[in-house]
Amino acid sequence: MSRTKLKVGYKYRVEVCFFPDQYELYAQDMGIVVVIDVLRATSAMVNAFHHGVDRIIPVSTVEEAREYIGKPGYIAAAERNGEVVEGFQHGNSPLAFEGSDVKGKTIVMTTTNGTRAISLAKDAKQLVVGAFLNLTALSDWLVQQNENVLLLCAGWRGKFNLEDSTFAGAVMDRMLESGKFGLEEDSSIAARYLYLAARDNFMSILKAAPRRRRIEQLKLLPDAKFCLTSDTTDVIPMLQNGALVRMRTPTLA
Repeated sequence: MSRTKLKVGYKYRVEVCFFPDQYELYAQDMGIVVVIDVLRATSAMVNAFHHGVDRIIPVSTVEEAREYIGKPGYIAAAERNGEVVEGFQHGNSPLAFEGSDVKGKTIVMTTTNGTRAISLAKDAKQLVVGAFLNLTALSDWLVQQNENVLLLCAGWRGKFNLEDSTFAGAVMDRMLESGKFGLEEDSSIAARYLYLAARDNFMSILKAAPRRRRIEQLKLLPDAKFCLTSDTTDVIPMLQNGALVRMRTPTLA
């Protein structure tokens, strides 16, 4: 069990919102929103940028994404309920966005949960994308920022899920460790304790989740294992003019 204490006298807040539908209850005074959809949208986005994708345009509907099928320079991706939508070659599998054929391309993506969360928070002062794949890079960058931070979990069909909330707790724990950030919401404390319970084996999240059976039925275990692997990249996607781009900073060049 971590012995990190919740310090008083902090300058900025870091909070966790478990459900997209509660976003407006948490959004006030938050400068940075981190959208989290571990299985699998934000993991796919982080991995796609790691493999050289130029931009990702999140869209709300399948119809919007369908307009880009076959368009030169674009990859159209659509997922609903864990499956690739009929007529598309790509859904939200992070393993599908690897290799030289994605480099320099623009992905137009719609998903069940992740792109919805991005749409809800698109007017935030700054929006970035998080996954276990970029856990340390994201946490380190957030600690350097002088803003309140909201960790927005995409969940599953508007409901709580374990993997997003545990990841939020992992980021939360590192930010509290800095002494620069504090929290005021019960949800934030709960997320931190979820992380402390699972931190020695993130795959235990999947083993405990009732959705494991569906993941197995859809043959998504390789995706799930990949998504629950920490620190494979230092890429941080950020929303800029309606599209996600790879953050360029002195520490993330």
